[in-house]
Amino acid sequence: MSLLNATRIERIRRLSHALAITEGGSHGPDHSERVLATALTIGKQMQARLDILLPAALLHDIGRKEESASKGKICHAQRGAELAQPILRELGFGEDDIKAVCHCIASHRYRRGLAPQSLEAKILFDADKLDSIGAVGIGRAFLFAGQIGARLHNPEVDCSATLPYSLEDTAYREFQVKMSKVREQMLTPVGRLLAEERHAFMLTFFDQLTRESTLSIPKQLS
Repeated sequence: MSLLNATRIERIRRLSHALAITEGGSHGPDHSERVLATALTIGKQMQARLDILLPAALLHDIGRKEESASKGKICHAQRGAELAQPILRELGFGEDDIKAVCHCIASHRYRRGLAPQSLEAKILFDADKLDSIGAVGIGRAFLFAGQIGARLHNPEVDCSATLPYSLEDTAYREFQVKMSKVREQMLTPVGRLLAEERHAFMLTFFDQLTRESTLSIPKQLS
């Protein structure tokens, strides 16, 4: 990690936070910091290049502001990779390392587009997805639901008949539609282990929430 002295790391972190703070909510600076911590944890276990993972994790969402402004027409992963290139050059990264970092950023979304090819890109993908499940994922889902004014819980509703950004776009709907499928998407063995643990917690949490939310009034009090 010779290129990543304290000064360079702090410059990358400040830039990342400045761009992420405008997004706020579930994609604020704390999200990038958690993804960074998870990516480095996995990376150390898998002997990945941490000098590639660190800038990639901190910069992976810097294109979100433009994606939001375009209402989804711009892919934040691809745009983030484009924005990262001049930043990394200014910090003195070599062209090969810039290419490696930008591949991680461009492929971290991996829906219909670019698939992660390098070990570091696969680790960043897993770290980003892991932040959407488990206790943190549940917290982020409730945060988003609160921002759009959704209900607290709706286990009685068929999620296939509901719409995103609606009253029924609850944390539970997010769990059914997206969060419950994340463990199947993991690309690294360490990521899979972490995902299984977090998935099990989500099952327990939403089961408990459903029980508490559907309690009936005792007959002697009704």
